[in-house]
Amino acid sequence: QVQLVESGGGLVQPGGPLKLSCAASGSIFSIETTGWYRQAPGKQHELVAGIRSGGSINYADSVKGRFTISRDNAKNTVYLQMNSLKPEDTAVYYCNAEIKTIARVTIPCWGQGTQVTVSS
Repeated sequence: QVQLVESGGGLVQPGGPLKLSCAASGSIFSIETTGWYRQAPGKQHELVAGIRSGGSINYADSVKGRFTISRDNAKNTVYLQMNSLKPEDTAVYYCNAEIKTIARVTIPCWGQGTQVTVSS
């Protein structure tokens, strides 16, 4: 089976940076669309940023200009560089990927989530 492991979450002061990583492992043939989602207390699950295998990227309006998504196909890893963090960015961040397995079956996979807390 395919697994996604997230890392990089933690406590950061407002205005500071933080970088999240999500590494996929298992019976992977290729990774198609992948991205980051988040859910804050009392708020709905939302897409933060997504990137396709061809390189096209989209961001939520609330993070545009502050966050950067990237991927390293050789490492089967997607990153989210977060800058100028705000308290409202506090949430559990999840990575997601559409993964084509060695069996050539495309499946959606989710990471376990990593907590990001922006507070002074």
